[in-house]
Amino acid sequence: KLKAMGVPQARDKVVREADKATRANLSKAGAFVRTAARSSIRKRKSISAPGSPPSSHTGLLRQIFFGWDSQSRTVVVGPMRLNQKIGNAPEALERSGISEIMTGPRRKRRRRRIRVHARPFMAPALKQEAPKFPGLWANSIK
Repeated sequence: KLKAMGVPQARDKVVREADKATRANLSKAGAFVRTAARSSIRKRKSISAPGSPPSSHTGLLRQIFFGWDSQSRTVVVGPMRLNQKIGNAPEALERSGISEIMTGPRRKRRRRRIRVHARPFMAPALKQEAPKFPGLWANSIK
């Protein structure tokens, strides 16, 4: 088939198929990482120990998305941005850091800065799923 197409057309077809396979396989990898991260976060009332995956008290932290970035040809995986004007809870949980919270009754709310100890969940999920990635590309270009 490729001889009849000519070299430039054959090359274009191979590049298109490789791009299609890359997108499909990276999307599968992103789904694996998302699933592993979501399953490591438990929904419970108690606080998790520093160094272990966080507890999601409301269930919002388990909303992890992944998407294909066509500009850089990568997959981005991470927790959704919480709808807050202050704070950076998911980032602070992953690496530790300072986060701001609102305290007090509704009329007298004040911002308070708190130190959050690391409770990584995305990096361990990537580490756990990484051995599966090379197998995704086996027989992916047909």
